Amino acid sequence: MTTTLTKKKTNLFILLGGIFITNAILAELIGVKIFSAEAMMGLQPAQIPLFGDLALDFNLTAGAVLWPIVFLTTDVINEYYGKAGVRKISFLTAGLIAYAFFVIFGVTHLPPAGFWLEVNGQDAEGNPFNINYAFQTIFRQGLGIIIGSLVAFLIGQLLDVYVFQKLRRFTGPDKIWLRATGSTLVSQFVDSFVVLWIAFFVFGNWTWELVIAVGIINYIYKFVVAVVLTPVLYVAHHFIDQYLGKDAADQMADEASKSSLFFMEKPSSSGTSDVVANDGSGDSNV
Repeated sequence: MTTTLTKKKTNLFILLGGIFITNAILAELIGVKIFSAEAMMGLQPAQIPLFGDLALDFNLTAGAVLWPIVFLTTDVINEYYGKAGVRKISFLTAGLIAYAFFVIFGVTHLPPAGFWLEVNGQDAEGNPFNINYAFQTIFRQGLGIIIGSLVAFLIGQLLDVYVFQKLRRFTGPDKIWLRATGSTLVSQFVDSFVVLWIAFFVFGNWTWELVIAVGIINYIYKFVVAVVLTPVLYVAHHFIDQYLGKDAADQMADEASKSSLFFMEKPSSSGTSDVVANDGSGDSNV
């Protein structure tokens, strides 16, 4: 019975980790594109006055489309595997993102084949088209974006897990929506502005007004979508409880609430608390 439950915990962590890592890496890769929410809905730009001559339009990075899924998955992992579980998957993901950018940087410097340039030498309207330049422009994101993305990702994750568990101490096992919304409110605010500030203000030529304008829209979108996805969180909890068994799931959530980023307190037989290492898998090793 114990072996079966351990396998279920491991399989669940792998599934949640796969969803988390896939969406995080995809969000980083597509984040170079800025799209217009107004144009997508057939509307005119909002042009909301913000700072002097700067008007606020609903322009977002394409990566913002997927980040709410990442933070939603973070909340599920946090609920059942605690801060240590989120720590493990967050640092693994950060390493994989860095690896992905390293590979992309290398392949964009490979010399293009002549026939590839010729076959793709024109766009759909017959205009000259340099596909190698387009490939490099899309995939070769600058050092600033890489650093900004990784720093914002890690800060956002650590804040999310910290606020989530702080709120759980007040709410107990109930009010999942409050823990998820509260942690998202804080973490995505920081994430939305840090990446833009590092990537485009420190390493680029954006003004701080532009950083704030784009950051506000990204934050509003990510937060609103995260709130809309709250019912998905309850659905996920329902299926996880069914998969693990309600008693086992509740025990995991209780243990997770006592974990820190690196350790978890476990009551001893003497009534005192022993500090045990927590590997994020739901099991504790003395």
